[in-house]
Amino acid sequence: MPLPLHREQHLTSSAVLQDIVIGLSDGLTVPFALAAGLSGAVQSSGLVITAGLSEIVAGSIAMGLGGYLAGRTEVEHYAAEQAREQAEVRTVPATERQEVQELLVGMGLSAATAAQATDELVQDPAQWVRFMMKYELGLEEPDPRQAPKSALTIAGAYAVGGLIPLSAYFFTATPQHGLLWSALITLGCLLAFGYFRSRLTGQPPVAGALKMAGTGAAAAGAAFLAARLFTSG
Repeated sequence: MPLPLHREQHLTSSAVLQDIVIGLSDGLTVPFALAAGLSGAVQSSGLVITAGLSEIVAGSIAMGLGGYLAGRTEVEHYAAEQAREQAEVRTVPATERQEVQELLVGMGLSAATAAQATDELVQDPAQWVRFMMKYELGLEEPDPRQAPKSALTIAGAYAVGGLIPLSAYFFTATPQHGLLWSALITLGCLLAFGYFRSRLTGQPPVAGALKMAGTGAAAAGAAFLAARLFTSG
């Protein structure tokens, strides 16, 4: 009788998920804090909307550029370490061979089995270098196409997140009413986003939801109080 098929439950798009989390979490909190601060200083919803949209555009570009540079840095770092490892395999093969055997023993292989596996592995220099990159340096080869993907994903997620708190100001007469609805909408989104993000990453979902909502509320409250303090002074 055939055994039932076992399905592994793992995240398969961790890079995309991470980029969405980075962009959306910042997009929900930073424009929300800015709008809250302006709501305590101005009497025109139009000013809040204009400033908020400007911040979303600038923030999306900055966040996307940051994601792109981070992706390129990862690729360049891997290439530099790979070149160094390739040089060591050519110039000091005995030392590198010994390191392979020690790594295999550290993984639980017997000395005899590790020596045999080392003999086979070092026959292919490319596999040898790849093994050292992964198990000695702990580096996985990054996708060179990931940098522009990260830039677009982070920028898009930031823009979507930023429009959520700003949307309330389009339908309210005063910034104060806009802030009330913006706070309700944004905190609800932060709770939901924090909950599902924590579930996907294996963290306690309720604690993650409260942590994210608390961060957004604290940032908005600080901005609002600062604006009131400066305008009253």
